[in-house]
Amino acid sequence: MNPIKITIAGPRGRMGKEAVKLVEETEHFQLISMLDRKQPEKETTIPVFTNIEECFQSEKPDVLIDLTTPEVGYVHTKTALEYGVRPVVGTTGFTSVELEELKAISEEKQLGCIIAPNFAVGAVLMMKFSKMAAKYFEDVEILEMHHDQKLDAPSGTAVKTAEMIREQRNLKQQGHPNEKETIDGARGANIDGMHIHSIRLPGLVAHQQVMFGADGQALTIKHDSFHRGSFMSGVKVCVDTIMTLETLVYGLENILD
Repeated sequence: MNPIKITIAGPRGRMGKEAVKLVEETEHFQLISMLDRKQPEKETTIPVFTNIEECFQSEKPDVLIDLTTPEVGYVHTKTALEYGVRPVVGTTGFTSVELEELKAISEEKQLGCIIAPNFAVGAVLMMKFSKMAAKYFEDVEILEMHHDQKLDAPSGTAVKTAEMIREQRNLKQQGHPNEKETIDGARGANIDGMHIHSIRLPGLVAHQQVMFGADGQALTIKHDSFHRGSFMSGVKVCVDTIMTLETLVYGLENILD
């Protein structure tokens, strides 16, 4: 079996460092280049590029693992597909228009593309269980908690969870019909009557609770990532799976058995 040749974008970040470790420790993965906004101060055995097109022209990877920011990640994903490179993207914050455009390019090129709001298998199960529960509980609120360096709010995981719940839940405006915020934003973001609350604090990694309520009972589905290594099993699954795909897949849950 030939190794899967991989480029990692964002190798100096917390997630990027874990991804580098994963690729180096996986027998059938080969790290051939890295993409960063600046050259490293010390010489490295793996070439580092600041320009994505130069990277792809020089190294020709099979897969790009992108762990950057929404703005940069979108450009990286689009460029990768145009160069025949399959993107595995952990960056969240893509708009629906951007996702549709990337899907069209992916299918035109017949190349797999995976964008995963969360690579943790436990988080994916939390989303699946929440979708199941939404069939029986119409009232739900989502509380997501992340480190204070996270750029987007709400998190991609929270938005994806709400989208999955929406597939099962009837549209309903929750709370008292005359409810009024005495301070703007007190009730959080609103998606079809569901409320999403975002907390950003140092010391946190990635945590989410999906809270359902009904007469006389409550159900809470919770997931915690205490270390970024928890996301790497999902990254590995994505890299292995993407080699067989010819379209864009949004969400790790769509490729797990």
